[in-house]
Amino acid sequence: MNLFADLRATVVAAIDAMVAEGALPDGLNTAAVTVEPPRDPLHGDMATNAAMVLAKPAKMNPRQIAEGLASKLAADDAVTSADVAGPGFINLRLAATQWHGVISAALTQDGYGRSAMGQGQKMMVEYVSANPTGPLHVGHTRGAVFGDALASLLDYAGFDVTREYYINDGGAQVDVLARSVYLRYLEAHGQEVAFEDGTYPGDYLIPVGLALKDKVGDKFVDKGEQFWLEEIREYATEAMMDLIRDDLAQLGIKMDMFFSEKSLYGTGRIEDAIQSLKDKGLIYEGVLEPPKGKVPEDWEPREQTLFKSTEYGDDVDRPVQKSDGAWTYFAPDIAYHYDKVERGFDQLIDVFGADHGGYVKRMKAAVAALSDERVPLDIKLTQLVKLYKNGEPFKMSKRAGTFITLRDVVEQVGADVTRFHMLTRKNDAPLDFDFDKVTEQSKDNPVFYVQYGHARVNSVLRKARDEGFDVSDANLQGAELSAITHDADIALAKKLAEWPRLIEIAAKGHEPHRIAFYLYDLASEFHGLWNKGNDDPSLRFVQTGDIATTQAKIALIRAVQLVIASGLGILGVTPAEEMR
Repeated sequence: MNLFADLRATVVAAIDAMVAEGALPDGLNTAAVTVEPPRDPLHGDMATNAAMVLAKPAKMNPRQIAEGLASKLAADDAVTSADVAGPGFINLRLAATQWHGVISAALTQDGYGRSAMGQGQKMMVEYVSANPTGPLHVGHTRGAVFGDALASLLDYAGFDVTREYYINDGGAQVDVLARSVYLRYLEAHGQEVAFEDGTYPGDYLIPVGLALKDKVGDKFVDKGEQFWLEEIREYATEAMMDLIRDDLAQLGIKMDMFFSEKSLYGTGRIEDAIQSLKDKGLIYEGVLEPPKGKVPEDWEPREQTLFKSTEYGDDVDRPVQKSDGAWTYFAPDIAYHYDKVERGFDQLIDVFGADHGGYVKRMKAAVAALSDERVPLDIKLTQLVKLYKNGEPFKMSKRAGTFITLRDVVEQVGADVTRFHMLTRKNDAPLDFDFDKVTEQSKDNPVFYVQYGHARVNSVLRKARDEGFDVSDANLQGAELSAITHDADIALAKKLAEWPRLIEIAAKGHEPHRIAFYLYDLASEFHGLWNKGNDDPSLRFVQTGDIATTQAKIALIRAVQLVIASGLGILGVTPAEEMR
């Protein structure tokens, strides 16, 4: 049940009736007609822009359309009043039975709020995709949580979602990893080593070096790179991916696919992707203009193989092959996305860190060209996370050597708190993560406040059972809801009614943070009703001796609890059964 969609259907039906009567011309497009909450709740329960969007194509005064439409809507059993406002907006007030229907739907529907909006379209969400050179750090944490919650949201909205991790194992950084592991391997053999030339000094490589010693003995001791680089590179990459998989598991994240960049090299896959662009007349040999601003001293014009990315909205054409024949970093990325297109995905989403902002236009151009503009690519950038503790910036991790790890954060506050708080800001807004504030038990901490809402309903259910009420779901589903009449009760039901609409809005915009915002608002409405019961006994959820009223009120808050649980499930957070 989606009450807003249902009311929109009622509005469209009324428009069709006016067309049939000759009050409106035939052939009007109602696609832009909306039914939404009014900006001011005092104006009504819902508002429609129907008269405003139909006025121009109908060549009529919008208020004239609104008055005729309001008359028809007011006659519907679901509507108690329909008032024309301003130049032609229509404010609607709904019968209490509509809000009762929302409560029933939340209790009886399997996954109230789930949508068929996606229509089973194949959606690929690629996220994290960190270089396999060490444990995930706090920046990766935000991208991991955002991407995973987005994938869950899209699944809830009816898309067929694949979660994928792109292993960046084709570049020089993996050679540096191999050399770093080799140093730890020598160290395991008792040698003194020094980490130089950009090698990775983190303690996390100590067990990798020890394990390599156990595997190969002294086979590589004091041998040149030509004897061990390739083998250790492969060994170290797999060891780091095991570490990364374990890091992701700490947050409850499990990928459907891991795609290796290395698999693109020497297999003809990069060549095939570039040939696809060449066949479209989008590859040419040329010389780029020098960079804007201060030109580097070593810059000189060189002929390169270029992709006409400007034909698809990029600022400049992009090199895919250097003058010496080597592929640029962009070439394997093109090949990887060509593979995505060839796998038949209908939509693609890439989740990148903020430092990848310069890649957005070129990647969108590449996917548009490769798919003949059939497959849209949305790139979501996640901004930096600043960590604080005791009012001071959180210090670096010794295990990592140079950065704060995902594991550091989860060990401090737990996976649930980490995940929820990472979604309390839009992905492209900076985020402060204060270890003290995210664990404090107050209304100012959204993680606590939402979890407390879920646990508080449990305490009400226990109290009701202790007084002899049957508050099983089976019994609540058949509760008579006519006792839900007070404005405060109805306000909570109205907030429940927003859930299916919110799902579709968040899924359409690829904005899982909206779920966290909504859950906080829903919990606030619930806690507010609880507090009102302290002053007005008629608002208390358990009405001693009154079975029908108690069941109705508990049906309402059980519906709230189910929606909170569904929302937390999308965010990857386990609902709290009780607060300690």
